[in-house]
Amino acid sequence: MTNKYFEDQLENEEVLYVFHKHPIVMRKGLIFFMFSLLGGTLPSLINPQFSWFFGGLAIGLVVGILLFMPSWISWNFSVFIFTNQRLIQITQKGLFHRSVVDMGLNQIQLVNYQVSGIQETLLSSGTIMMQTFVGDLIIHDVHHPAKVQKRILEILREQGVIASSYSTNPDRGLIINQDEGEEIEEA
Repeated sequence: MTNKYFEDQLENEEVLYVFHKHPIVMRKGLIFFMFSLLGGTLPSLINPQFSWFFGGLAIGLVVGILLFMPSWISWNFSVFIFTNQRLIQITQKGLFHRSVVDMGLNQIQLVNYQVSGIQETLLSSGTIMMQTFVGDLIIHDVHHPAKVQKRILEILREQGVIASSYSTNPDRGLIINQDEGEEIEEA
């Protein structure tokens, strides 16, 4: 028996690709952490002694870690797993809310990515959009979306699933099929 990467892994299932969202999704917790460290140093303004400074800093550090942990837990335990049979999206929100989307690879029809805005461009993040038979699956804040999309398409082709990718060319108002290089007019 092989080692299981995740709890619901089937016996004959092989994990091919695993990715997380961009670490920037933890920014709210990181801001709270930094403000709690700063707030921890405020008692030294009342009584300027090293003991007050380092004591307040220690308290600020503990409070900051407590405020940062939910963001880190949500990021660390939210994972996207591609196996040779299916896509599993595990989304953790806070400590006590987890949702799981399980979809067969043969249900994926189209895989696109989008990078919009200066923040996403500078941080190399973006959105992956997968069109499926049951609707669209949109994954925001993906780190290096072009590489992730390329790897997803490679996995789908290796598994015999025919999926395509389209990107828009805003200069010409056309949609270009990246698999076949054909141009389709935008409706």
